[in-house]
Amino acid sequence: MEITTMTTIVQLNVPFRQHSKAARQSALLKTFASGRRTQEDVFWLKENAEILNILESTGAEMMPGALDVYAAFYDDIEQRMEFFPQYYRFLLSLCLDLEDLGMPGTKGAALAEWVAQQGLPEAELSDLQRAEARRLCARRGIDPLPDDDGLDARLRRFAARSQTFALPNKKAAYELTHIVFYLSEYGRKDPAICAATRTSLMFAGTLAFLDFNADLLSEICLSLRFAGQVPPQVWEIWLTQQVRTFTLDDADGLADDYHEYLMLNWFMSRAGQGGFGDHVPGGRLTFARTRPTSAPLRELSHCIYSMGAGRSADWEAMRGDVCSQLSDEAQAALIAAEASTDQFGAFFEGFARVGLRPAMPVRA
Repeated sequence: MEITTMTTIVQLNVPFRQHSKAARQSALLKTFASGRRTQEDVFWLKENAEILNILESTGAEMMPGALDVYAAFYDDIEQRMEFFPQYYRFLLSLCLDLEDLGMPGTKGAALAEWVAQQGLPEAELSDLQRAEARRLCARRGIDPLPDDDGLDARLRRFAARSQTFALPNKKAAYELTHIVFYLSEYGRKDPAICAATRTSLMFAGTLAFLDFNADLLSEICLSLRFAGQVPPQVWEIWLTQQVRTFTLDDADGLADDYHEYLMLNWFMSRAGQGGFGDHVPGGRLTFARTRPTSAPLRELSHCIYSMGAGRSADWEAMRGDVCSQLSDEAQAALIAAEASTDQFGAFFEGFARVGLRPAMPVRA
């Protein structure tokens, strides 16, 4: 089975001067801390919280002085928290990760206590955001939601509804991965997910693979590994190939593929395949990916929808008709997706959406 035909592979031809992973990660921190946005930009908080979270959760060893670029930010983080409490999860995450990566100081405990005293997690509408807040505060031994005994049960109930994840719904799929992230403390403990939740991850991963969505598929493979599962080899081979489709360049424009780059390299680190192996140029760095030109999931959806009442939920019965209407590349992706899991038939049963048409009232 040929997977490399699904995308264009671009090799990075740059001089390699950063001779260790720690040096490359230090260069990335400098890029995110001072080479892309200003600290007054909420996206600065988001980007830096993400890179620091990845480094902390993978147990990265920091080079001496690597965290110095955050010294001024750490020094006045209490003032930032006071004036921007709406960003408390970003700020608390940044503080805790900096300390746990080696920044001298113990502000995290006081900030976590303040978050609980202010009742900030209680102002969240989303269970997922409450779970993140609880997980952050718990890192310093504080429970900001002592009266919410049902939070984990609600998250698990959502994650176990597998039929949700047989349909394209990126928001739901990302929420699923983050539920596993928080329940597992980013791989530090067994999240004890049920069989139905494993099925949910497989369904969501099948869709992400068919959509050539490397960002989401990386998170799903991470979630499976955090839950003690081995992701399908086909998925991981394809993700490994996608790491080579990035260019890191000193260029204008920050609506780029930085998150995908971080997720792919996080996946590589967790899968024991290295990660963060690129030379990091100085300057205003952007992350650009060469994307596949085909869209197998879109083709498959259009094919199934166009069949109308003639479609069936039985994949064995539908395989021939479906494949005959797809492009060669979409067929290759579909065959690879089917081969990657023994649950493809169950996935297709939900994806086909047979018998879901709502009953309309009869007009008088």
